[in-house]
Amino acid sequence: MIAVNNLSVQFTGTNLFDGVTFNIADHDRVGLVGKNGAGKSTLLKILCGWQQPETGTLVMSSGQEVGYLPQEMVPDTTRTVMDEALTAFSRIDELVALQQRLTDEIAERTDYESDDYTRLLNRHNEVTEQMVLLGADSRQEHTEKVLLGLGFKHSDFGRPVAEFSGGWQMRVELAKLLLSQPDFLLLDEPTNHLDIESIQWLENFLQGYPGAVVLVSHDRTFLDNITKRTIEITAGRIYDYKCSYSEYVIQMQERRASQMAQLTAQQRQVAQIEAFIERFRYKATKSKQVQSRIKMLDKMEMVQIDEVSTENIHFQFQPAPHSGKIVVEAEHLGKAYGDLQVFDNVDFLLTSGKKVAFVGKNGEGKSTMAKIIVGDIKDYTGSFKLGAQVQVGYYAQNQAAMLDGEKTVFQTIDDIATGDIRPKIRNILGQFLFDSEDCDKKVKVLSGGEKARLALAKLLLTPSNLLVLDEPTNHLDMDSKDILKNALLQYTGTLILVSHDRDFLDGLTEMLYEFRDGAVHEFKGDIYEFLDWREAENAKQQARQSHASDNAKSAQSQGRQAYEQSKDRERELRKLRNAVEKIEKEIERLEGLIAEKEAVLASGNAQDGDFYTQYQSLKDQLDQQMEAWEDATIAVDEFQEGRG
Repeated sequence: MIAVNNLSVQFTGTNLFDGVTFNIADHDRVGLVGKNGAGKSTLLKILCGWQQPETGTLVMSSGQEVGYLPQEMVPDTTRTVMDEALTAFSRIDELVALQQRLTDEIAERTDYESDDYTRLLNRHNEVTEQMVLLGADSRQEHTEKVLLGLGFKHSDFGRPVAEFSGGWQMRVELAKLLLSQPDFLLLDEPTNHLDIESIQWLENFLQGYPGAVVLVSHDRTFLDNITKRTIEITAGRIYDYKCSYSEYVIQMQERRASQMAQLTAQQRQVAQIEAFIERFRYKATKSKQVQSRIKMLDKMEMVQIDEVSTENIHFQFQPAPHSGKIVVEAEHLGKAYGDLQVFDNVDFLLTSGKKVAFVGKNGEGKSTMAKIIVGDIKDYTGSFKLGAQVQVGYYAQNQAAMLDGEKTVFQTIDDIATGDIRPKIRNILGQFLFDSEDCDKKVKVLSGGEKARLALAKLLLTPSNLLVLDEPTNHLDMDSKDILKNALLQYTGTLILVSHDRDFLDGLTEMLYEFRDGAVHEFKGDIYEFLDWREAENAKQQARQSHASDNAKSAQSQGRQAYEQSKDRERELRKLRNAVEKIEKEIERLEGLIAEKEAVLASGNAQDGDFYTQYQSLKDQLDQQMEAWEDATIAVDEFQEGRG
């Protein structure tokens, strides 16, 4: 167990933590959440010993180990991928060396009947047993499984780590950490450099991990699939919820609503007491009651409201200029880097207004295709062209890093602003959370999240009817991702999105293109339907491979049929639940609009006929949605009971 007691940390004069106390048990699955800058990464560094708090203590059970994966690091090694991953078993290497020394000493001894010789044999047996427990004989096999799960190929194992990009080098570090199996595994944004298949593999691995896991992640689905406990960091305090992230969001909103209700009731009570005191302050017959109420006010413990940040980026894309019906057209398109053929013979047609996603493992060509579309890559085979009047807006995977570090935030936007936009630059930057002081900062001093927001602000100022976004959610917090997603849902142009964030993709795109094994395949449906289909395809492939070595075809066929029926039911149930969720969101929106109208009515100000017509229309719409919700929930219940 890790026990944190009365922890306090300051940063630039502000309390990141103020008297924080909590425990992490041996098998916990914890998600750390909070706004960017709240202190999540700092807390991980304290837990692993990289940073010391100003006050407080951290106590860990004797002999337990902590493993930590930071967001970014630069590995310094000349080893190959396999050899570097195998360094995770340094303890086994030490035992192998010790076993060899003991073996050599035993071979040289002749005092077979002595106590010393017996102790030597016993020590040799102990070391051998330890090696067996640590999996000395299976470490090569175990390492291969982890590296393959994280997306490496067998052909990568013998390549030097230094040949790989920073993201792939981080995968090697993650592999080493998983293989070493510390008692407490601390992971800071582990999915940043992973594709969807690797993320799903990591989810399965962590679900069965024998120790405790503490995660910082902006991937809502990843958190939900792993964590069973959520620690929220806000305004120097923590709130500990015994639930996953999505359940935490509901409970957090309920907590804050309860606080507001308690505060409102208390303020009403205080006002009544103060009114009584003021009314009877100078009446001798009421002096006893007045003094009693004054003491009551003095003793009253005021309700505390959590400090809720209202700072969120707020924007929408400019209306898309008109373009031709065909936006992107490719025939027999291919791209190779030297001897490496990324993809070949790809036919691709995208029409105006479509929203599509590029998915697949890293290295299969998603970003390469995006660069061909925006014109950054011109040396390809086959034919490619953009449609008439297509104006491209592009957010590259390393867009934030491409900003000029020597320019100020204001200059970065001023350089591309034209016409009526120029007087509004500071207002636009304010929508992306840059205040007047931030506007004069140089880009090079900004955090990763701030650079990402600035890059999005640049994109906003350039009218486009084709948006190509390559991993736009990196470095964005949950709220910012939701706002970007909502803006893209309202965008009237054509969208091509490269992303590994399943929650972000869900409901945003209507079609996917899977990049796999040098080919590009079209899939009509949303991300979860695609993942279900891909899982079934993988299972079919495994079944075919198994059938080649085993003639138990009938049993496999029955199992496959049962599996597909199960997945079909899961897909249908997800569709029904999505329908309920969509209606609930519409009900919430209508209730908000009705509440605004009723607040106007309560003010007593006279309204024209259009106001009441709109008010009644909203109520009629709400009634219709409530009926639709009832039908949809009944459909879910009946389907789950087996009648669907």
